[in-house]
Amino acid sequence: MNSATKFKLSTLASVISSSLLFSTFIAKADEEKQVERIEITGSHIKRTDLEGPSPVATLTAEDIQKSGVTDLISLFTKLPISGQGTFSTQANSSDDTANGGSSVSLRGLGADSTLILINGRRVSVSPFAKGIDTSFVDINNIPLSAIKRVDILKDGASATYGSDAVAGVINIILRDDVEGAEVSAKFGTTADGGGDEQSVNLVFGNQTDNSSHTFILEYFNREEVLYADRDYSRTANQALRTGDPLAEDFRSTSGITGSIMYADGSGRIADTFGVDTCPEDQITPINDGNGNQIGSNCRYDYAPHMTMIPAAERFSWNYLGKYEIQDNLRAFAELNGQNSKSTVRGAGSPSFNELTMAGDNINHPFANMPDHKFHGQDLTMRRRTVDIGNREKRVDSNYHRAIIGIQGEFKDWNWEAAYSYIKSSSTERGVDGFPNKRRMQEAIDSGAYDPFEPSTNGQQVLDYVETTTTRIGKSTMKSLDFKASGSIFEMEHGDLMLAFGGEYREESISDNPDDQFLRGEVFGTEATQANGSRDNMSVFGEMSIPVLDSLEVQLAARYEDYSDFGDTTNPKVSFFWSPMDDVSLRGSWGTAFRAPSLHQLGLGRTDESPNLIDTKRCELTNGADNSCSLQEYTAIFEGNPDLQPEESESYNLGLIYNITENLNFSIDYYDYDITDIIDADTQFVMDMHGLDPNIVERRPTTIPNDPGEVIQINDSYQNIGDLQTSGIDLDVRYNLDTKVGQFKFGYVLNYVLNFEDYKGTKEGGFEQPQMRWTTSVDWVKDDFSATAALNYIDSFEQKASLNLNKDVDAMTTLDASVNYFGLEDLVLTVGATNLTNEEPPFAYHDFMGFVVNVHSGQGRFAYVQASYKF
Repeated sequence: MNSATKFKLSTLASVISSSLLFSTFIAKADEEKQVERIEITGSHIKRTDLEGPSPVATLTAEDIQKSGVTDLISLFTKLPISGQGTFSTQANSSDDTANGGSSVSLRGLGADSTLILINGRRVSVSPFAKGIDTSFVDINNIPLSAIKRVDILKDGASATYGSDAVAGVINIILRDDVEGAEVSAKFGTTADGGGDEQSVNLVFGNQTDNSSHTFILEYFNREEVLYADRDYSRTANQALRTGDPLAEDFRSTSGITGSIMYADGSGRIADTFGVDTCPEDQITPINDGNGNQIGSNCRYDYAPHMTMIPAAERFSWNYLGKYEIQDNLRAFAELNGQNSKSTVRGAGSPSFNELTMAGDNINHPFANMPDHKFHGQDLTMRRRTVDIGNREKRVDSNYHRAIIGIQGEFKDWNWEAAYSYIKSSSTERGVDGFPNKRRMQEAIDSGAYDPFEPSTNGQQVLDYVETTTTRIGKSTMKSLDFKASGSIFEMEHGDLMLAFGGEYREESISDNPDDQFLRGEVFGTEATQANGSRDNMSVFGEMSIPVLDSLEVQLAARYEDYSDFGDTTNPKVSFFWSPMDDVSLRGSWGTAFRAPSLHQLGLGRTDESPNLIDTKRCELTNGADNSCSLQEYTAIFEGNPDLQPEESESYNLGLIYNITENLNFSIDYYDYDITDIIDADTQFVMDMHGLDPNIVERRPTTIPNDPGEVIQINDSYQNIGDLQTSGIDLDVRYNLDTKVGQFKFGYVLNYVLNFEDYKGTKEGGFEQPQMRWTTSVDWVKDDFSATAALNYIDSFEQKASLNLNKDVDAMTTLDASVNYFGLEDLVLTVGATNLTNEEPPFAYHDFMGFVVNVHSGQGRFAYVQASYKF
């Protein structure tokens, strides 16, 4: 343990011991009747009521059950507050860097700006970052059967919880009060094929005078869905499928047998010879920018072979227990574990000029054509290695979380201290369809492998050029925390309440592919490498001041010291005012921050394959070689150890009005201003530095005014820009009792007034629907209950780079379920999500034909469920 760590630990110990002495000193000497207080999400001060200054939405276990979802991300994607950056396993592919993982982005500010807590404590991030740099907590690690409720804090909360709470906090509260046992099973299927699901869970526990024990076991299994299973995504040629002149042919320019060009990049023609000639319907022309055809591409339709939703299998267990050591002193423990497996598929690996063939090679395709311009010339090629099979990746992950602690009361003070250890480990293996570039080039050079006549290659050489890949990741978090809450003294209008505490935390991540990746020998997949560690010490305090009987003011501040970038202090001021019994006003102002992730700081050389437009070449050649169209390029990323944290300022103003006993609503206005956003914008780099050979490397060419085809773009993460957003949250509830049963109506809306970032994104822009809402009705009568919910996602613009005036249409889906309680201890449920089987609206930006980060391609999912208590 180094001296800095010892100093921080000793500092934290001093804070804890001083806090205990202070709480003893200010505690009232005489015994008083204890008033039960609870801690609500957004504050460490225990309260006697649920309403507070911060806007918090709560979803109960019953709400989750009625939604019909089978995992947390399916629930969160339906929430109106979820925005751009929320991602599920949908669209996991052989190119993804976080297969099997899911997380939520509140208000579209990013999954790494939304803090995920379990029982009020942090969780370690996934070892595999999303999109190479986005650190996230994988919420697939949390089984639905273990959840008592989910609290969603909808304003910035770094003063309370520290880093990452820029957009808000999701606090998942686990069940800890089970008496007896309950077993349930759920089976479901989609209307259009694939995606069958089965889940079984067992919950049991007991409560005694001095102890409680809750055990939860859950098994979940889901069949894969391929893009081929849906009419709108089974081909990448959206132009042919739709007949829309604005739609594009997204089939790959790396086909089979492929396209050939000079190794110096000075020309290309289609492969129209040999045993496996390019099918006529896959040949598309290449123009020189003046309308003259100079060659052809042999395209390939990869869509039917790709995973839309991966196969997944998860087994999880949870234990929560408490033991009363003596009056007002308890020990507690939380133990969680999960193993999850996921399988993703993709078409055969594409090569983009990585391979060459010498002019005197024995397999040279023009060896017997002395009059051909490619005769005796060194060649390179775009081709897809389907001869070694389609790509398949398997991810095996383990998650373990252990919390042990003590808690107690002294007079009217509550205190708690705990140690946490959390570890996530994942192994990703490429088991089929991945070529080793070095061995393939050796086989080409020796004549053992003929890329232009694949059917002539024997199994022995195919086995030689194919490889298996391995990527191993691990993320750990260790922490020691303490907090105390209680009354300092009584004021005219109530007790002056105080909460304070501290935390010491150590975090580490490692994400390491095998040596083949590090040597650049594998193409056809993205690879990451990242290693880093940090420690953090924080102290915080909160004060609740009863200014009037009807007015409460809260002050909060948190100081954090990070080992890798320095320290930060974040304050927050909030109020809750009830001028009338049925009317309350609330508001808050505060600052927040997001520390650079360990992936962003410690990322090694990492390959990515973004779709970009070569704007500089497009301008100089009038669109030669399709340079004005989106194409896949190789980008090389590296971390930046000099990154500084993102900082933000936000405020919230809200009104709560209980109009009648059965009708109430709340409305909140929010505003966020975030500076120094950490990002890497490769299209921006291409636009600004496309002719700088130190940043954008190009293939040499002899064609006048042609800078040459891009080989790779060198990029890194920077504190690159700012973001502002504001909007309105509305929540309306109405209860109605009738002779035919009790009805509960609900309407939840998020309306974005403004969204503007450094990229030019705006409200209503691509992946930024301006409005989302859900309206629901629940009905209960005798032995039956039913629920129905409409989920609406507003229309939004097509991707800005496409310059289209058409919007991506709005989408409305209907979820419904019916429950029967007429059998003793047994509940039967029949339901469906997306009951009317709505297709996602068409989008022009990518091969799948819809926006996978906003809309679901699952279609109708019908299910039956049975729960039995004993």
